[in-house]
Amino acid sequence: MANTSGLNRMGALSRVTVAAITAALVAATTAAVAAEPGQAFSAPTAPQSDRVSAAAASSTAASGAALNNLYGWHTNGDIIGYTPVGGGAIQRIAGKQGWGWVGYKNFTQADTDARPDADGWYHADGWYAVNRTGRLHYASDGPVRDLGGGWNIYNRVVSAGNTGGGAPDDVLARDSAGVLWHYLGNGNASLTQRYRVGSGWNAYTQIAGKGDVTGDGRADLVARDRSGVLWLYKGTGNYRAPFSTRTRVGSGWNMYNHIFSPGDLTGDRRADLVARDSAGALWLYKGAGSSSRPYTTRMKIGTSGWNGFGAMF
Repeated sequence: MANTSGLNRMGALSRVTVAAITAALVAATTAAVAAEPGQAFSAPTAPQSDRVSAAAASSTAASGAALNNLYGWHTNGDIIGYTPVGGGAIQRIAGKQGWGWVGYKNFTQADTDARPDADGWYHADGWYAVNRTGRLHYASDGPVRDLGGGWNIYNRVVSAGNTGGGAPDDVLARDSAGVLWHYLGNGNASLTQRYRVGSGWNAYTQIAGKGDVTGDGRADLVARDRSGVLWLYKGTGNYRAPFSTRTRVGSGWNMYNHIFSPGDLTGDRRADLVARDSAGALWLYKGAGSSSRPYTTRMKIGTSGWNGFGAMF
């Protein structure tokens, strides 16, 4: 049997799972995102926010972060999805959004074709993941794609968005020596050769990003060091040197065992940051659009139980 992703046959992830978001909530049809050797299926209706005007959507999509769902991966291979429902709140999408993903690591969403939906909004259209043998796979509608081996040399793989100046999302990978490598997206989920863009990245225990945080339209990255300090790397749009010199965001981030960014969860075109604490609560830091103060005060979006996920993205 062919190895298929099980995604909704209507199209890619971006066009069937997330609508444009403003403050008010309404009911809208949401299709499930599956990534598994099996059949496509659709989730029941889930509440989402009012759609903004076409002009506003076009303005929002022109820069900033993609408006995405949030996903959690269980070590048994199941992937659970949560959709934004306004103001930073999220709601679980009925059913599993993926299954059969046993032995994978380094999940990261990506918008590989850089095409907006009918409302002019950009969303991730699938995700990358590395399996136990070091093969990089990409899941969207249709078969799961094998993009090559050798990825087990990396201990962190993340797509922070368009970090190379082109339209599709790119991929960053850190090797065991702490060298950071940049792979550019070709627009069809495949990647270019790698480019060395820095060393010393083993100083960080968490690396996260999924779009623009500072408000300049370029994808940024944040990293937490071993002492619990969070650092911001502003995007430059230069694929050879994708980030500027780091700036300090704040301390105390060692209270979290996982820090990641699914993209924009609030509909304001800024990338948000999500952090999970040791008690299993989930906290949202909204992107503030400022390099001096990249995030607002945290808000709790999950009370407990989130430590059950082996990975979140």
